[in-house]
Amino acid sequence: MAGHGPLTSVDEHLGRIIDAVEALPPAVVPLSEALGLVLASDVVSRLPLPAFDNSAMDGYAVHQRDCIGASAESPVHLPVVGGIGAGAAATEELAPGTAVKIMTGAPVPPGATAVVPYEWTDRGAHEVQIFQQPVVQQNIRRAGEDVDEGDLLVSAGTVLGPRHLGLLAGAGEGRVAVRPKPRVVIISTGSELREPGQPLGPGQIHDANSTLLASAARAAGASAFRVGSVTDEPGTFLETLQDQLSRADVIVTSGGVSQGDFDVVKAALRDRLWFGGVAMQPGKPQGFGTIDGIPVFTLPGNPVSAYLSFQLFVLPALRKLQGRTRLVHPLREARCSKGFGSPVGRRQFVRAAYDAGLVAPVGGHGSHLLGDLAAANALIVVPEQTGEVQAGDTVQVLLLDEEY
Repeated sequence: MAGHGPLTSVDEHLGRIIDAVEALPPAVVPLSEALGLVLASDVVSRLPLPAFDNSAMDGYAVHQRDCIGASAESPVHLPVVGGIGAGAAATEELAPGTAVKIMTGAPVPPGATAVVPYEWTDRGAHEVQIFQQPVVQQNIRRAGEDVDEGDLLVSAGTVLGPRHLGLLAGAGEGRVAVRPKPRVVIISTGSELREPGQPLGPGQIHDANSTLLASAARAAGASAFRVGSVTDEPGTFLETLQDQLSRADVIVTSGGVSQGDFDVVKAALRDRLWFGGVAMQPGKPQGFGTIDGIPVFTLPGNPVSAYLSFQLFVLPALRKLQGRTRLVHPLREARCSKGFGSPVGRRQFVRAAYDAGLVAPVGGHGSHLLGDLAAANALIVVPEQTGEVQAGDTVQVLLLDEEY
């Protein structure tokens, strides 16, 4: 389904993609496998945290009223009638006028209204001298003061980090329902391509795209499978594609989507996917559709075009598959230190270096310039109607490495 006529806008093409993609079905996994994944449903606490009253200090559990007036000059003397360690039970009520040695995290015995820390005592074993008066409830962690039973622990859509997992573990949750990592298959096309590390013959180049795109997919939280390069022969390409569908949630190809005689992807899939021009620079030739329910992105072959297309179109789809709520890169404003021209009618994405509200273009505009791409940490986004950016202008910037 080749596109004809005027160029498609960036927003229209992105909308087509977002509409075609749904979040992956939830999977229940152990907490140890949930880091970085998106929670599929709310988790509500099934017990209070702390689960019982416990001591915040090593010291002595007492009736606070027995310690009124305690000082270094006039210590309170109390008999020590027992000890409670962490993990022990505390079922016997503390009698007035007595003390129990207690460790941090140990359950506070019924009746006790304060814990006197060791530092305020002589640390007596059979009788303790208390040199400072505690206040009621001092050094006692009350059951449910952190989280009560029925409280929302973590809401659906949260990207689970170490602190979330620690909370879930503390609340007794051993497994959670999450959206799994999307499985992304990367295929480069071109008879001229050779694996990095291999010697080059006449007219050959190393395949940078599959490494570039697989790395970008992994950085986006996906599992990436790099197939490598396929020659410019439609039958070979279709066979490779068909073999990969069974293990993919997304397939991304690069190359073979323009107007050349050897554009293998377009030739092989023109009746199954949409192909057309998108009003952007770089990255005009694009293709997208689904095959057997699997989204297939056909990106341009020039490395810069392929990478920018991934950031603009593939990344939002991966985030939707993951169940994330923010799909597209946020834009921020910055002051541009150097002027440049831009083609009217296309949204231009200029490789740039951003720092503390200032941004400057990096290198040239060529879509083959990998060195400039590696030196950039941002893109200046120039609207379709703007033909020139002058030094000092405020521009919109997309930060390539920003978490969002």
